[in-house]
Amino acid sequence: MNKQVVILCEKLETSLALAVEKCPHDKLFILTDEHTHRLCMPAMRKVSYLNNAIEIAIGAGDVHKTLESLAAVWQVLSTQGATRHSLLINLGGGMITDLGGFAAATFKRGIAYINIPTTLLSMVDASVGGKTGINFNGLKNEVGVFAPAASVLIETEFLRSLNDENFFSGYAEMLKHGLISNTAHWAELLRFDTLHIDYEELKQLVGHSVQIKEEIVAQDPFEHGIRKALNLGHTAGHAIESLALAEDRPLLHGYAVAWGIVCELYLSHIKTGFPKEKMRQTIQFIKENYGTFAFDCKQYDRLYEFMQHDKKNSAGVINFTLLKDIGDIRINQTADKETIFEMFDFYRECMGS
Repeated sequence: MNKQVVILCEKLETSLALAVEKCPHDKLFILTDEHTHRLCMPAMRKVSYLNNAIEIAIGAGDVHKTLESLAAVWQVLSTQGATRHSLLINLGGGMITDLGGFAAATFKRGIAYINIPTTLLSMVDASVGGKTGINFNGLKNEVGVFAPAASVLIETEFLRSLNDENFFSGYAEMLKHGLISNTAHWAELLRFDTLHIDYEELKQLVGHSVQIKEEIVAQDPFEHGIRKALNLGHTAGHAIESLALAEDRPLLHGYAVAWGIVCELYLSHIKTGFPKEKMRQTIQFIKENYGTFAFDCKQYDRLYEFMQHDKKNSAGVINFTLLKDIGDIRINQTADKETIFEMFDFYRECMGS
């Protein structure tokens, strides 16, 4: 898999000009959702070399990360004469970079694309690493391919317009990166003043977070080994996210990951000896900033069923990434149904759900 170029922008217009120049193209397309169409496209239209770009706008939010939206993107590319030499710019959050990347990777067997993530979640997670895809059959990211963007341009000025929920959604993935890297970075993430955000400090934290992910992806681009470290919190988190979607109470991905981290740090503690005090500190941070997602024991079987569909599983055995300590990663860990149900009990007890 080709290595994508990730640029922490000083000025988006300059970085984008260089990125576009490196991708010779006959036609240029920009994929947006209803939010980035309204908030970001007016500024993009002022950039001279984007004047002739054809905009493709789809609905916002994970509920639109569907086969229907994907087909709508293909339809515009096809009717507007896109060729294998065309270029797609994905301007938006994780849903746009995931779906847009998948559209680019599959149209005409693959056209080049550039990601411009506009949310914290997409900057530190979705837009980096080459994973693309859509939700299908009620399951998160069920269909997709590995296909890296030519460039990922990270402009942290976009973060000034984020609401609290979208900030914390992205911050959960940063917290995960802290847990799988080192105690110093984990501790500075817990200390960061989320009530009075220092955007210069946040920019440095974002850069560090992206670097952690890039280093892991470079070692294992197709997730055969150490890249599974990035799945910490995601086996339980995706199950919570799928349950929320099935019950028509959708939630932001990072919130599900945060609650998944609570679950999987408990498993880490009982199975690999993760230190109790570090577990307590992390869970306290999550409890204070993310609240809780309520479910009861009647929903355990449904959650378990969603976990059985996780892509990391092998031969029907549910697979977890756990930690022995911060930065001490244990991939390919398993737990039986009884232990998983105990994990749900722990979550409900400590989170008050």
